[in-house]
Amino acid sequence: MAGGVELGFAEAVGPGAAWRLRSAHFPSKVGGRPAWLGETGLPASDALRCGRCLQPRAFLLQLYAPLPDRPDAFHRTLFVFACRGAACYRLSGPGGPLCAFRSQLPRRNATYSEEPPSEEPPPLPEPVPRRLRSGAALCRVCGCLGPRVCGRCRRAAYCGPEHQALDWRRGHRRSCGRGGDAEYEILIEPEEPEFPADSTVDPDDEKGAGDASKKLEKQEESRVTSTTSDVLDEETLEAMAKHETKEDKIFQTFKDRITVEPEQIIRYCRGGEGPIWVSGENIPEEKDIPNCLCGAKRVFEFQVMPQLLNHLKVDSLGESIDWGTLVVYTCAENCSAENKYAEEFIWKQDFSVDSTELPLSS
Repeated sequence: MAGGVELGFAEAVGPGAAWRLRSAHFPSKVGGRPAWLGETGLPASDALRCGRCLQPRAFLLQLYAPLPDRPDAFHRTLFVFACRGAACYRLSGPGGPLCAFRSQLPRRNATYSEEPPSEEPPPLPEPVPRRLRSGAALCRVCGCLGPRVCGRCRRAAYCGPEHQALDWRRGHRRSCGRGGDAEYEILIEPEEPEFPADSTVDPDDEKGAGDASKKLEKQEESRVTSTTSDVLDEETLEAMAKHETKEDKIFQTFKDRITVEPEQIIRYCRGGEGPIWVSGENIPEEKDIPNCLCGAKRVFEFQVMPQLLNHLKVDSLGESIDWGTLVVYTCAENCSAENKYAEEFIWKQDFSVDSTELPLSS
């Protein structure tokens, strides 16, 4: 990806165009199953379990983010997984229901040709891959390694009993699970300057931006809870007023930055401009971002915006899942991680955080 902030937008992929995500080696997408980059050193099942309820996390999205100046990262993809359980999202902070992984390959590798994949559609729709080239089976639900198989048909593979039971309820018992969750391609575009000299506002764009701001305002209104009938002293009221003023400014800055492109679901800028926060609460300090296992510091790479929630199906990630923003930090040195999928760090910030709650680590 190029320098400066780049924005990602979700575009629905219909049945006639699904081949693009399935045949492309390096897609950026939301939903469905992960299109693994490297086929060795995949995350273990335990690494993909929620840090709070211990249930398997579901695949959320992947972002193709090669580093042109690094021969060992000619191909590079970041993966994000999320728990389906709404209760696991009640606290902000690190880990818990979310995790992120990084995989990278040099241009010359044992898996892919050095030539780019064909842009032409195949003669027939390609099926969703059920196995790696090595022959290892993949889970029908999440696309992770699937050592467990359906005892009835002996063909459907699963990462564990939880996803086997989930797929059974979804319809495997009737139709062998044909179909799947909705998929969206992530389209990347550079962020335009906030106030170009010759800018004119299209009425339709202004309306769309206004609608997005209203949605965000409604989410922010959840911060205001019922107060007690006790009379507050002047000092407490003054402190509350200052806090609200700071919160209003931060949230207004957030709204101003997304008004031009209210449908953005990703903001990418590795090591450059940092994330835009939705609240003054629960912003991590440098000490809150753990170093990579190689010892190097981690840097901001991209953030997932709350607009992505509009595209998620209830049967894909569960009910009432919510966040203000998800911020992914990756190894500043982009270490090889011994050619395994490297777990990176993800921080969840909500529109509102009770000051008495402390973030829990996974």
